Amino acid sequence: MSRIHLLSKKREMKKDIQVTKRNGKKEAIDMEKIHRVVNWAAQGLNGVSVSQVEINATLAFFDGIKTEDIHETIIKSAADLISTQTPDYQYLAARLAIFHLRKKSFKSFTPPPLFEHVSKLTALGIYDKDILDKYTQQEIEELDAHTDHERDMKFSYAAVKQLEGKYLVQNRTTGAIHESPQQLYMLVGMCLFQEYDPKVRLDIVKRFYDAVSNFKISLPTPIMAGVRTPTRQFSSCVLIETDDDLDSISAAAGAIVKYVSQRAGIGINAGKIRALGSPIRGGEAMHTGCIPFYKHFHTAVKSCSQGGVRGGAATLFYPFWHLEVRELLVLKNNTGTEENRVRHLDYGVQFNGLMYQRFIEDGDITLFSPHEVPGLYEAFFADQDEFKRLYERYEKDSSICKKTLKARELFASFMQERANTGRIYVQNVDHCNTHGAFNPSLAPIRQSNLCMEITLPTKPLYSVQDSEGEVALCTLSAVNLGALKSIDELEEITEIIVRALDSLLDYQDYPIKAAKIASMNRRTLGIGVTNLAYYLAKNGAKYSDGSGNDLVHHAFEALQYYSLKASNKLAKEKGRCPLFNETQYAKGILPIDTFKKDINDFCHSALTMDWDGLREDIKKDGLRNSTLTALMPCESSSQISNSTNGIEPPRAFVTTKQSKDGLLKQVVPEYERLKNQYELLWDIKDNEGYLQLCAIMQKFVDQAISANTHYDPALFEDNKVPMKLFLMDLLKTYKYGVKTLYYHTTRDGSGEEGMLEKEDDNACADGVCKL
Repeated sequence: MSRIHLLSKKREMKKDIQVTKRNGKKEAIDMEKIHRVVNWAAQGLNGVSVSQVEINATLAFFDGIKTEDIHETIIKSAADLISTQTPDYQYLAARLAIFHLRKKSFKSFTPPPLFEHVSKLTALGIYDKDILDKYTQQEIEELDAHTDHERDMKFSYAAVKQLEGKYLVQNRTTGAIHESPQQLYMLVGMCLFQEYDPKVRLDIVKRFYDAVSNFKISLPTPIMAGVRTPTRQFSSCVLIETDDDLDSISAAAGAIVKYVSQRAGIGINAGKIRALGSPIRGGEAMHTGCIPFYKHFHTAVKSCSQGGVRGGAATLFYPFWHLEVRELLVLKNNTGTEENRVRHLDYGVQFNGLMYQRFIEDGDITLFSPHEVPGLYEAFFADQDEFKRLYERYEKDSSICKKTLKARELFASFMQERANTGRIYVQNVDHCNTHGAFNPSLAPIRQSNLCMEITLPTKPLYSVQDSEGEVALCTLSAVNLGALKSIDELEEITEIIVRALDSLLDYQDYPIKAAKIASMNRRTLGIGVTNLAYYLAKNGAKYSDGSGNDLVHHAFEALQYYSLKASNKLAKEKGRCPLFNETQYAKGILPIDTFKKDINDFCHSALTMDWDGLREDIKKDGLRNSTLTALMPCESSSQISNSTNGIEPPRAFVTTKQSKDGLLKQVVPEYERLKNQYELLWDIKDNEGYLQLCAIMQKFVDQAISANTHYDPALFEDNKVPMKLFLMDLLKTYKYGVKTLYYHTTRDGSGEEGMLEKEDDNACADGVCKL
């Protein structure tokens, strides 16, 4: 029996099915209406079968089925057919989902006029009242006329489900969605630029809207989910430092609670807390050590949900030479008891050149409690020569409580725990301070953030309203490299991003006084990239063989150059950031001056931009923003723009991501044309090529890179990756000047070929930072 005859027969069989309408009434199912909608959604797509979608869907219909369930069944029928052979089903399913979404939101396929829509949702308290206060009806109508709702048809199915699940304003109790994707994009732009001169702001809003809605700019979760609502906290990353002091520890925990409740991912620097058994008040009491206070921070992180957008998550930092390091390294380990484990935090272990040197020389590492060695903790970040001098002096001081361990044994313990858990991270603190935006003698970097790409100055809090402490915030966005026709577009795109994120700093609220002061003084931004794998593939370049090195050098030189140029231009208009003098930029020192020269061994590209001219402009007029770039994960936002994830190679041509909305299939861009150009993660034999690319990026990026290491046990004897390889990659990372390492991933051999990815609590971009 032909498919057409089978479909006709199914329609005949279903004619007597009664559908339950939204008002409770029943009527006969209208199969022709269903056919018209599916046929509409299939227009212009290749390799999709309307009849196959309808056949599969009708098999699940039953008498009394609700109208809404009919829509969901048809959408799922299309989504189930997504594959590398038929990638356009992801767009068919998306269009059906958009049709359903608009019907639910507006009871019509056509969205209402923007002014009417904003007025209604403002009256309901859903939208920020400033939108109507700042913009006239005529201005809103002009922006409405510029809004192109047809761009909704460019979304993939995974994108629409992410929009429904995370980003579109909705009632998370009832599930009612209040807006369309294009309204989201336009309203974000309107809010961010509302204080611009009315003579020019409609132009910049339109430019922003076009860049975002055409997927050239990727926005992080806090901005997409929050801008246009009355809740005004949109920084993706919050860095909080505590001192070795009860008041400071309590203040840090309070700050964590406030920011976790407002969509932020947390970095906690707890490295200064003294070790177990240390005397307190002249020996009147003995210190309980780090673990009880880490548990306190864990409770703070998990105390609040984040409005259904994501759960709270944090990475906690401590130095490798801390007296309790052996106990701290195993905190995520599945062995042990609840008393000596804190498994639901992640950890950033801090290294410097002296630690690596002791490893290379097969020497010892001496462990100290920070409070016993005055000046050592501060020098660890601010002055490497002074750290070495003090460290060697304290090693010889017999009056100081210390432990001495073989460096290679301690490194092996660290790497074993990193390999076992995947989520014990690396921060090379000397690289963060010698090759970064800040003058370490004035504003040292003492920690990173949840996802290991932010490197900003912090100071301990002593109360929630402390104005002397410094809570660092970073506001993020990413450029979709794959969507650019030319790298020259970066000049326009980075200016839009810099203006938007800089405006956001003034637009948002600050629940912690120290965060507002730091943000206003430093105005730090983090512009990253997504879709690098597609960018490499369409340019015929690989991760593994060095063919992408020059390409990446050119792209990231342009990214940093144009970002700095945009901030310099903004400084001329609005003034430099107040603490510009604490940056290396103020001295005319740029990232191209301080990178590790080992990079020149595998990348011989010459600089092509007018760096000397820019250097003079910066010295003369300053920068509006202390930092400009940071390469974050882009989990959720990469789905919105149908991009490959951040800088990562894809795990498969069709990636299935598990979220609370179910399994979402996503096909890599231009699969049919480029399938032989892509490199899949587990086809890359080692980390060398990837780490080289990270090093080249780090040459220009003024913050850090959320870089990962990957291992396939099947490539090794007895399915076991040698410890030597882990350690060699760690040393190589340091040698190449890479500041941080994020996840350690191991192919699990389950047969899924790494295709199933699960969104976890550490959804940093977007989980927080998972843009």
